Amino acid sequence: MPFAMTLMLSACAASTEVGLVKDQTAFLEAVKSAEPGDVITLANGTWEDFEILFTGQGEKDNPIRLTAQTPGKVILTGQSNLRLAGEHLEVSGLVFKDGYSPTQEVISFRRNKDHLANNSRVTEIVIDSFNATERQEASFWVMMYGKNNRFDHSHLVGKRNKGVTMAVRLNTEASQENYHRIDHNYFGPRSILGSNGGETLRIGTSHYSRTDSFTTVENNYFDRCDGELEIISNKSGKNKFLNNTFYESRGTLTMRHGNNNLVEGNVFFGNGADHTGGIRVINAGQTIRNNYMEGLKGTRFGGALVVMNGVPNGPINRYDPVINAVIEKNSLIDSDNIQLGAGSDEERSGVPQDSRFENNLIVNKDGRDVFTVYDDMSGIDFKGNVLGSMDPPDFAGGFERKSVNLQSRGDGLSFPVGMDGVGIDKSLKVTTKNQTGVSWYPKTEPTIEFGSGKIINIEPGDRVLSSAIQKAEAGDTIVLAAGDYVAGKFLFIDKPLTIKGTGSNKITFERSTLFEIRDGGSLQLQDLVISGDDSPDYAGNSVIRTSPYSMMENYRLDISGVKFTDLDTNHSFNILSAAKNTFADYITVSDSSFKNVTGAVFKLDKEDDDYGIYNSEYLTISDSNFENIGGDVVDYYRGGRDESTFGPHFSLTGSSFENVGFDKRNSSKSSLLLHGVQVTDITGNTFKNSAPFVINHTVGEPKTKIFKNSFVKTAGPKVLELNSILENTAMISDNKGLNP
Repeated sequence: MPFAMTLMLSACAASTEVGLVKDQTAFLEAVKSAEPGDVITLANGTWEDFEILFTGQGEKDNPIRLTAQTPGKVILTGQSNLRLAGEHLEVSGLVFKDGYSPTQEVISFRRNKDHLANNSRVTEIVIDSFNATERQEASFWVMMYGKNNRFDHSHLVGKRNKGVTMAVRLNTEASQENYHRIDHNYFGPRSILGSNGGETLRIGTSHYSRTDSFTTVENNYFDRCDGELEIISNKSGKNKFLNNTFYESRGTLTMRHGNNNLVEGNVFFGNGADHTGGIRVINAGQTIRNNYMEGLKGTRFGGALVVMNGVPNGPINRYDPVINAVIEKNSLIDSDNIQLGAGSDEERSGVPQDSRFENNLIVNKDGRDVFTVYDDMSGIDFKGNVLGSMDPPDFAGGFERKSVNLQSRGDGLSFPVGMDGVGIDKSLKVTTKNQTGVSWYPKTEPTIEFGSGKIINIEPGDRVLSSAIQKAEAGDTIVLAAGDYVAGKFLFIDKPLTIKGTGSNKITFERSTLFEIRDGGSLQLQDLVISGDDSPDYAGNSVIRTSPYSMMENYRLDISGVKFTDLDTNHSFNILSAAKNTFADYITVSDSSFKNVTGAVFKLDKEDDDYGIYNSEYLTISDSNFENIGGDVVDYYRGGRDESTFGPHFSLTGSSFENVGFDKRNSSKSSLLLHGVQVTDITGNTFKNSAPFVINHTVGEPKTKIFKNSFVKTAGPKVLELNSILENTAMISDNKGLNP
């Protein structure tokens, strides 16, 4: 049914108030008596703790409808959800926010495993930050069962806990070969989960992956869906992914399992954002045609175009080899990586076979060689491909370098002038953000930037800091006048705030921590002196800590021009202590100093269950000094061998260490301990009279660079391959003071 007609029907139902119900009891009575063509209309307002069970037997072109009196004005809060089961049902106009489902699913196309929805539709629905209360407690927002159902023109944004945002299940015969349609939905920003289980859309599961689904996913908009490596995880056969747009989304549309799928007409705009990827090809019979990929910076499994190796005759949950793939007429513009035979190892030894790679256009303005080949590619027939800025690769023929003049069409797509038959077809249309979701609910930015609010000026006085923080709004900046400040209370940060001094203001604190970052909070500190002079004589104090409880929202921490000193009233005094089930999008430190600290500076080691979980995506330190630090400057831990995430990332540049790591309680006996970090850059630093730093490679293909550092009375770095017999991959060069 066209979108405009849906709106007309909703408006008609609202104006006549056909079957208007005002409480849950009235709804139950209305459902019992509903017949084909009836419209049950929920009255505008907040419906708290409402578990909607919508059942009935409608007819083709004459469904039973459940709708809002006014689209967007019926708000489901608290512990609410929706189950629909029966034939020819339609639900529209509802908003789920300010709560979570008491069951594992917010919207389910079934009542129970025996009573499913068929030939039914859910349209113009909003689910906004309707998350479970524990970060690692899995839940799902939309689960499709049954057959011939449609989910369209809906708005899903703010999924933060573990579990796919939306999925199609094939766990019974009644849900297989289902011919579902998922179209014109706005999949809004999904923040980095920091573990496996953050997919935005999944079709099938490994257990039923050799079963066909026949699901069509078309004209959806994926806006910064960053949960994990797989934005879409296809795990079934004969699905179609058509004309979807992926905007600055980390990860790939992944053919993880299942055969004979079609990926056509999709558009990927990376805009140079970190880890933005395109399409990953696995299994048999996949067709990748007429897709546009620009500005994608992802590497390895998250590259612009990735063709995997598989496991010959492997179990159903492993990677099946690529056979009979067709990859044709795609355009890859200024995208960094095409990976062929990715994942090749002793187990994944099955190279691509009987496949074609034809008439693709590959243009990079910087002339980089975008191909990485991990294994024998003779099973792919390369033909008619055009390279606009690099010489043909040496692993195969079928590539020709030509002068390519790209012309932008105005919708973000660029085409080669005078060159037909190569790259995308000019008939390709971009699905835009405003063509998806609902018109009556805003598509807001997910992050409130530091310094985007008002300025709050304060002067030294009793409890002025806590009072200012409590009154401030998200994005505000609290500016400290000259003088010293004493915090007698915990300073709870539950919104993005900046605290800025003159460079000489001293803040001391009388509790075990100065700042506690809570859900919704982020903190920027500028031009301050933070001292432990007034701290209690306790072991395990900290300047900053995260909530001791699971935090659903990622936080940000930015420190610049801050002096931390005299944090030594007792042992194990840390600068930052991150708790389990808390996650930072980034921690950035610049032009700061840390002196006389008995514990660690950044304690990011609580996710020690070895499930591939970690505490921060990025930790970046530049132009800073560390002196007399008892523990590690950084204790960064990511355990396990899961390959679903991109981080952690660590960068240390232009900084100095002196007398770091020698406290008797520092069990690592190191100045830096990086375990499982995926990207490490340690460049241009000085290490003097300090313990060595230790880097443990555990999974994937970690990139470690140790360049142009100076070591004075300090042992060289220890880089260990814990789970690989291959040669160490660390790049170590141009360092001074290391023994040959």
